[in-house]
Amino acid sequence: MTRMRRLLANLFGGWFQLPRRFPAALLDDMATAVAAGERTHRGEICFAIESRLSPLAVLDGLDAPARAQQVFAQLRVWDTECNSGVLFYVLMAEHRIEIVADRGIAAKVAAGEWDAICAHMRECYARGEWRNGSVAGIAAANVLLQRHFPDGGEPRPDELRDRPILL
Repeated sequence: MTRMRRLLANLFGGWFQLPRRFPAALLDDMATAVAAGERTHRGEICFAIESRLSPLAVLDGLDAPARAQQVFAQLRVWDTECNSGVLFYVLMAEHRIEIVADRGIAAKVAAGEWDAICAHMRECYARGEWRNGSVAGIAAANVLLQRHFPDGGEPRPDELRDRPILL
């Protein structure tokens, strides 16, 4: 996508769709899916949704992967005890989904596995299946985390917010 197309998409798209695409009931369902999954592994999942980027950020060259890294740092997803934080970042205006995994997970899970989750979510979202895409993405991440960071049986604090964050 060219910078001009990205600028137009971020100027005119996304902002009015956020409450319609991600209503409170869906955010509740997503939080429930995150919390249920985190009881089965040592990972921490954070979901952030942004309607659009500012025009100046787009003109400065900020794109979805770089913004996802910023959000990863801003929300302190990297700051978990087991280095097992995972950020789902959705940029609605550009129809982008990024998953950023902390170093503990990135060392064990191939990027292609995260890419497959993003692709499935993108397909669901394109069909208007926002609930299915979001919950399926969280479920798939939980499966990967169960495989690579299984629950050790000891109680752990919930280190990241389970409810999706609207930026």
